[in-house]
Amino acid sequence: MIAIIDYGAGNLKSVNHALKSLSLESEITSNPDHLFDANAFILPGVGAFRDAMDELTRLNLVDAIKENAQLGKPILGICLGMQLFFEKSYEHGEWKGLHLLEGEVVRFNHDLKVPHIGWNQLEKATTCRITDKLAENEYAYFVHSYYVLPKKKEDVICWTNYGVKFPAIVQKDNIIGMQFHPEKSGETGVKLLQAFGEMIK
Repeated sequence: MIAIIDYGAGNLKSVNHALKSLSLESEITSNPDHLFDANAFILPGVGAFRDAMDELTRLNLVDAIKENAQLGKPILGICLGMQLFFEKSYEHGEWKGLHLLEGEVVRFNHDLKVPHIGWNQLEKATTCRITDKLAENEYAYFVHSYYVLPKKKEDVICWTNYGVKFPAIVQKDNIIGMQFHPEKSGETGVKLLQAFGEMIK
């Protein structure tokens, strides 16, 4: 079973619907104990970094997420959920993240329209189970004003370019992040969620 973490900031129903359409059992929960019962979990996210971390702390989910990640369970962060995996964000201040991955979250600083909204190409950086089924330069749907500056380039599975090259998919062992929304990315998103489901024991 896949637990979809509800902390008041995410496309919970659309993620849940996407998983069920792939015959992947899932539940939406804000109970930290349910993460220990789950085989894998997803941290979705729409909103502000600081608010998200405050709510995860209030719900006693921070330690539960870290402990289950250390147990080796597959964990997928979507959009803001991926950014929360990193050390800190500079979104309206400086805020600490979950520190599951090394790097920082910064705002786009160029002449292109922000937020970055729409379809953009995924440029594979390496081969791995998550992206095995993807062709070169498939498109995914993005909605964000901030992006990750990773400290370790080897954690980046796919890049995207929007005035600056930034990580679209990251992975370190069982920890996977997608800056875009796979549940809104058509067949590309379906293939990625299927691959995530196949990681679950």
